[in-house]
Amino acid sequence: MSEIPKSIEEAESRHQRLVALDRAHLWHPFTQMQTWLEPLPGDEPVIIEHARGSWIFDTRGRKYLDAISSLWVNVHGHHRPEIDSAIRLQLEHVAHTTLLGLASTPSIELAAELVARAPRAGLPPGEHGLTKVFYSDNGSTAVEVALKMAFQHWKQRGKPEKRKFVALAEGYHGDTLGSVSVGGVDLFHEIFRPLLFDCLRVPAPYAYRWPTGPKHCLESAALAAESMIHGRRDEIAAVILEPLVMGAAGMITHPPGYLKRIARACRENGVLLICDEVATGFGRTGTLFACEQEEVVPDFLCLAKGLTGGYLPLAATLTTDAVYESFLGPFESKRTFFHGHSYTGNPLACAAALASLRLFDEDRTLDHASAMGQRLAEGLAPLAELPHVGDIRQRGLMIGIELVRDRKTKEEFPYAERVGHKVALAARQRELMLRPLGNVVVLMPPLSIKPAEVDFLVDSVRESIVEATG
Repeated sequence: MSEIPKSIEEAESRHQRLVALDRAHLWHPFTQMQTWLEPLPGDEPVIIEHARGSWIFDTRGRKYLDAISSLWVNVHGHHRPEIDSAIRLQLEHVAHTTLLGLASTPSIELAAELVARAPRAGLPPGEHGLTKVFYSDNGSTAVEVALKMAFQHWKQRGKPEKRKFVALAEGYHGDTLGSVSVGGVDLFHEIFRPLLFDCLRVPAPYAYRWPTGPKHCLESAALAAESMIHGRRDEIAAVILEPLVMGAAGMITHPPGYLKRIARACRENGVLLICDEVATGFGRTGTLFACEQEEVVPDFLCLAKGLTGGYLPLAATLTTDAVYESFLGPFESKRTFFHGHSYTGNPLACAAALASLRLFDEDRTLDHASAMGQRLAEGLAPLAELPHVGDIRQRGLMIGIELVRDRKTKEEFPYAERVGHKVALAARQRELMLRPLGNVVVLMPPLSIKPAEVDFLVDSVRESIVEATG
């Protein structure tokens, strides 16, 4: 890291040098680089220098409340001494060794801890739930692992015809080709359609825009999924969904009971259930895992994002003894799961994850997050009266505020108007960092956010929406 500048002039000179290098060489994800290279006034690049707690600081000395947890990953705040120390301590031993034919202490200890904390409520007698952990690098690869395991499981159980996947329209599960195949966000996925495998699609339970009105959403959406599962159970390998909240679709919150009905239909029809908790896991919805709220124990639980507290890339796919045993056999049977990554179960990342899980206990993180979620709900309630706020959706500390041109007709703002982005720019001037999803303003602060920071967040969001929507 280069030396911190000693004056405003030095800081600005360094900032401009970094901007020039960035524009010359760096290709940013999910970013139209033309607008990055030729920004509108007030939309110049922000380069983060350091962070602490709920705040991030840029190379010009400006600070911002990190209201999106650095893309939904930060849990306990930035620069937590306990996680910093855990990583330093692990560095004194080894930074990385492979799990291909070897083992490592942190990866073993973390696997045991994840199994101990995995959802259990609602398990039938005699079942042990999620007992096995397979590591990967990010949410997309965690999903890829589950898809491939489900496919190979049925093949090795003598049912190769069970190879189809059921997924929700508007679902998002990552950007690798398998996860894109089960994704349903046309903006992100449509261009890649020729590269993908076919998927059976059921309607998303999007109450705000359900064609016959919100009160019909649960029954209609659940029936559509149940009919699909029952009618094609002999060819379906698994159903995949994001429990309770569909993040990248615009923070679409499921009607209560939807997840439980899908889980029951899967169990009754011999279909595996994949719960993608990459975004919803680790306290975001109020419980450690979202599926706990409807007493659902899936066959696969995909984890990433908050797993290391927002420090290092790490993902995990948890599954059951029944799936695991499908892969056992003599060496020559070739029933091995031939999948892995160079940095699978990286010891530094596992050490960070273990420290993060300890903080959940020591800080009573879930209790604090619940209180802050309630405070946010109370503060945001008056925003529902703003003329261009169509819907406010919330589960714990996952919030989506959908902006509309016309509240009565629910008419959307045109894509090209970038209204959500304009809200984010207005927020930036108020020391608040946001990243919207189209016309949906997303709020997902660290679980450690303080009461005064919640109040600041609410006030700044309200002012920014008013400014951006006129």
